[in-house]
Amino acid sequence: MPVPGIEKNLGTLLEKAVAEQGEKMLLHIDPAGMTLSYRQFNDLVNRAANVLTTEGTQQGDHVAVMLPNCQEFPVVWLALAKIGAVMVPVNKGYKAHDLEYVINDSDAKTLIIHSDFKATFQQVEDNTPGIKKVYQVGENSDDWGIELSSLINQASTEFTMTNIPADSLMNIQYTSGTTGFPKGCMLTHEYWMTLALPAAKSIMQADDIFLSVPPFYYMDPQWELIMCLFSRCSMVLADRYSPSNFMRLINKHNITVSWAIVPTWIYKQPESKYDKDHHLRLLRVGSGFPANIHQDFEKRFNVRTREGFGMTEIGGCLSVDLDDDFATGSGTVGKPSPFREVKIVDDDGNSLLQGEIGELWVKGPGMFKGYYKKPEATAEVFNGDWFRTGDLFRVDENGYYYIVGRKKDMIRRSSENISATEVEGVLTSHPSIVSAAVVSVPDVDRGEEVKAFIIPAEGKSPETIPPEEVISYCRERIAEFKVPRYIEYRASFPVTATGKIQKHSLAEDGTHSGKDCFDRLKDK
Repeated sequence: MPVPGIEKNLGTLLEKAVAEQGEKMLLHIDPAGMTLSYRQFNDLVNRAANVLTTEGTQQGDHVAVMLPNCQEFPVVWLALAKIGAVMVPVNKGYKAHDLEYVINDSDAKTLIIHSDFKATFQQVEDNTPGIKKVYQVGENSDDWGIELSSLINQASTEFTMTNIPADSLMNIQYTSGTTGFPKGCMLTHEYWMTLALPAAKSIMQADDIFLSVPPFYYMDPQWELIMCLFSRCSMVLADRYSPSNFMRLINKHNITVSWAIVPTWIYKQPESKYDKDHHLRLLRVGSGFPANIHQDFEKRFNVRTREGFGMTEIGGCLSVDLDDDFATGSGTVGKPSPFREVKIVDDDGNSLLQGEIGELWVKGPGMFKGYYKKPEATAEVFNGDWFRTGDLFRVDENGYYYIVGRKKDMIRRSSENISATEVEGVLTSHPSIVSAAVVSVPDVDRGEEVKAFIIPAEGKSPETIPPEEVISYCRERIAEFKVPRYIEYRASFPVTATGKIQKHSLAEDGTHSGKDCFDRLKDK
């Protein structure tokens, strides 16, 4: 059954919004300074759709897009939506090996790429025979490939959509792949609208200005743009995320709502006049926001901060209402979002009681349609209509859900289960620790022990933040059995192309003996 409130497809949603808000600002690109009204944006979308179809792109074709946060990225995405083609967003940080894999795995026929990344593709051009056409955006883009921007400017602003049902494939969105190559999530028009509509109705107003700071190849700016279309408000798309510049941007553009990436990094910035000099009324944050700084964060920045939980595969899932002040400092990620049904189960799939810890399963309309060309991986994450998130949760007597950690990210120390996520949250709340990764290491007596890898903040070192201080800090905040036994300092962590820590690489980085790191049971 159709989801109530959504449109037939993303193209229809855009055109209806244009009919109502034609001359209102829809999108501003910072710092480029480009501002587009709803009508101007739609004209560019139609122009791009005409260029692509004239050059051979058809409904159902897969188009890889490797661009920074520039005007062309959202324009191309919605142009492909109107054509009925499929976007394969490509991380601009990909090296040649990653790029080759995603292009070939996704069966992309066309590549739209910024000139800054041309050299990366040229390394694998001979190994990606599926690419039949290359468009280039940016400076020095006339010496290779088809220059896209000038063609768009010359094309007609009239474009007629064909029949594109809501369940048509819109994206092949690749996940981070912390244990190997990423998997392509098949996302439909319905997926994006089902994700964006509840947020538009619950938190957005027509006069809002929303700030989006992640790269557009992530899912967040994409659904945030659709959210703005539903609520008929405006969006500022920044070229990158900068914790030191975040509140300045909020002030500069009179932002009222934003999604804060790693809010602890913002919190650790020196206090500034911009902290309270703003029109911000809501900051949304992802799961894992430290409960112990939540209240102080809201006080310092004079803004309500609300958590939520979602995944590429399921879209939105749990969220905290704007007016729900109970959430401040509670650690909850909220209650089930519209269109989502959830349950917490044991290893056999049996529902657990209130307060018991188990895996969160989710079902509802508009979720992903599986991993592209990976039926076995798809079957592994579904139990009937239920998607297995791999995340451990509990629910309290009032129906609030709390994330405990990844199912595979739990440490079994003697008879106790320890969430690596919880310990990492405590470590990163220390003002002298910029990042932390907690893993399990084998132990003869206890089965597993807790090992913490930490990166000191700039100007700090093992001498200025000794392991004894780290242990003492943890002891003040978590139970003794959760306190790391081992502490190892690093200058950096191995990460995926999307910036996630490859904890499996840390855990497998040689055979742990305890000799090359601090051991709190021995180094007293």
